[in-house]
Amino acid sequence: MLVVFESIFPIFAIILLGFGLRKSNFVPKEHWRVLEELCFWIFFPCILATTLIKADLSAIELGPYVFTLLAMMATMAGITLLQWPLLKRFWGTRRGQFSTVYQATTRWHGFIALAIVLKLYGEDGGALIALAMAVMVPILQVTNILILAAFSDHDNQAGPSLSKVAKTIIVNPLLWGVLIGLILNLLSVEVWDPALTMADLLGRAALSMSLLALGAGLSLKAALKPSKELLVGLIGKLFITPAVMAGWALWFGVSGMSISVLMVSASVPTAMNGYLLAKKMGGDADLYAATSTVQTVVSFLSIPFILWLAKAYAGGI
Repeated sequence: MLVVFESIFPIFAIILLGFGLRKSNFVPKEHWRVLEELCFWIFFPCILATTLIKADLSAIELGPYVFTLLAMMATMAGITLLQWPLLKRFWGTRRGQFSTVYQATTRWHGFIALAIVLKLYGEDGGALIALAMAVMVPILQVTNILILAAFSDHDNQAGPSLSKVAKTIIVNPLLWGVLIGLILNLLSVEVWDPALTMADLLGRAALSMSLLALGAGLSLKAALKPSKELLVGLIGKLFITPAVMAGWALWFGVSGMSISVLMVSASVPTAMNGYLLAKKMGGDADLYAATSTVQTVVSFLSIPFILWLAKAYAGGI
């Protein structure tokens, strides 16, 4: 467990550095948006594509791995939705608050997951995370938008059309990075070396830049206003989701590096992009900012513990 903790410490130290740079105004708040856009549109698609181009996909048991991801998402969606009548009746949770609880429980921060996995398991682990993104991102994008539309706090809130949802998915550069890498790998296409080197150099900027941007986006002010809904999102994402993922992984016979990578993807905090969706579609954006901040802080300790459990009791490495 100490080895895992020491391995992920630099990752969370960079997040803390980003928070400090933003709070001190050394890098003005408005400049972070440019960095976020560069990471999303250029740096991360490059690292995902190059990782998959170089990966040995023959060593991955795709069926059990993908089935585990699908079963986990379906289970967590069901568990979270079943909480709505209870939260509404006993805690007076508003519809917008619940949509944020749903987002904060089901979304995952793929950038943190990739950083941790590359540090612990190298490019083979990175390929597994890239595959997880290919499976999870479209499904989570659609389901979270639908939930936001159904549980909006805005009166007369019209949910996004199917065409808008489809466009959001189609133009997602992360998916394109994954698809390009997969296609070139599966077709055994030899990529021109200068082009691959260029993509590799751009991809190297992804991890540190995205972690700095993540730290800059954390909201300490919001985190200091805890609520019952925040606690639900915290427990659901950092503890229930890994437990569900482990259960399905064992059911489908996943072990070794694959189950360890699955546990990382299940135990990272929620993605920050849910904040903008909550703000635009009638969710509780302040609750989302608070939940994501607290999740990020707690995950610094919970991730090593979960990976230790996976290694000790579930055949992880």
